[in-house]
Amino acid sequence: MVDNAQTQYAVEQMISGTNVDEHTSRETALAAARAADDRKADNVLVLCVSEVSYLADYFVIVTGFSQAQLRAISLAISDQVEIELERLPLRVEGQNEGNWVLMDYGDVIVHILLPEGRDFYKLEAFWGHAERVDWQFE
Repeated sequence: MVDNAQTQYAVEQMISGTNVDEHTSRETALAAARAADDRKADNVLVLCVSEVSYLADYFVIVTGFSQAQLRAISLAISDQVEIELERLPLRVEGQNEGNWVLMDYGDVIVHILLPEGRDFYKLEAFWGHAERVDWQFE
């Protein structure tokens, strides 16, 4: 669960008029993908969903192999995005109990799943018509 300091930070960003543009959204997604890869996440996928969904501009979908690795990946992403872009997630769900950690940056949603969860939900198939972003070469 996101603590009060993170919530306050997010509210202050919105009140101060911090404008999250398409470039910032893309950079957030790319930073999340790189951080997940640094923590040995598997099958890292970045989808530009802005043309096919009102939920977000980008989805980042990654696989981790244990609940401990899911937490480590989510913490690495949070740290990296904060360092690079001075952003914290608005919400984080599933860090302590599940096989799916969801990090919501508003314009970017990060899904960190165990292999069985990723196989079951098939998010990349559901959003298969979205543009795939080659995050490794950007």
